[in-house]
Amino acid sequence: MGLAYLFARAADTIADTDQIDISKRQHCLDILKAQFETPGRSPQDLISIHNALNFDKTIKADIILLTRLHECFALFQTLSKDDQNKINTLMLTLINGMNMDITIFPPPSSSQITALPTLEALDLYTYHVAGCVGEFWTNLSTAHIPSLHQWDIEKMSARGIRFGKGLQLTNILKDISNDLRKGRCYIPNSLLQQHKLSPKDLLTRDGFRASRPILNDLINLAIDHLEAGWEYTLKIPRNCIRLRLGCLWPILLAIKTLRHTANSIDEYDPNITPKITKREVYEAIMFSSIAVTSNTVLTKYYRHQSNIVFKSS
Repeated sequence: MGLAYLFARAADTIADTDQIDISKRQHCLDILKAQFETPGRSPQDLISIHNALNFDKTIKADIILLTRLHECFALFQTLSKDDQNKINTLMLTLINGMNMDITIFPPPSSSQITALPTLEALDLYTYHVAGCVGEFWTNLSTAHIPSLHQWDIEKMSARGIRFGKGLQLTNILKDISNDLRKGRCYIPNSLLQQHKLSPKDLLTRDGFRASRPILNDLINLAIDHLEAGWEYTLKIPRNCIRLRLGCLWPILLAIKTLRHTANSIDEYDPNITPKITKREVYEAIMFSSIAVTSNTVLTKYYRHQSNIVFKSS
């Protein structure tokens, strides 16, 4: 699981870092993708990624990771073939999603804002960059944790996919203004056109308010996805405490973030990104850590949080 995270983090760094221009990002992602498409490929190809980096700048942890990818692949080769295949599938899907960001949206230097065309395109994107993680998490966990061997893998994978989609949609709704300034509009153009809006209109106070029906629908869609994630979480056996907390924390923080996002619609300020407070983070972590084995107590808390979001939206 940790190795898959490092691979995903490396790909995300390549896709987003401003130290590599767009053409080089695409080239580096292709090199990384090839490592998973062709098992046993020489990790020497990864040197091209090193050479694309600008080492004159401060070397951050993410950049250090890119320079040590060969070590990650050496460890990867020690895994069972089944685990290697699971990571291969995950990484190829994730990289396809990152390629969507690069190919669909304009370069940062452009003043143009491009929107995803349809709600179906948004759903596909959220699967590629997050839903597939829920699928991978399920497949890997059921393969290695005896307590999960009785799970209906197909049913739980579907819930895991929706869990990931809900988390990603929450991030999209939270970061609308920041993404718009980068030329990226994840709010589907088909929905904007129904309200006679353009992506640029979302950067104005009046335009953002006019988009309220669209955003409310997307907030409710995120909650529906997270509801599947909640069902997923409660199906984790009570003795798998760390696995439970690994699901409880992101879903509780997501539902709180959606509340702030819903509240911000009528008070929109392009310079403010809705986010939860440190106190709310600590509260969610402490409460869930104490109540981790009680489905009843956890559900009562979760329902209270989600009902607040519905009232706000």
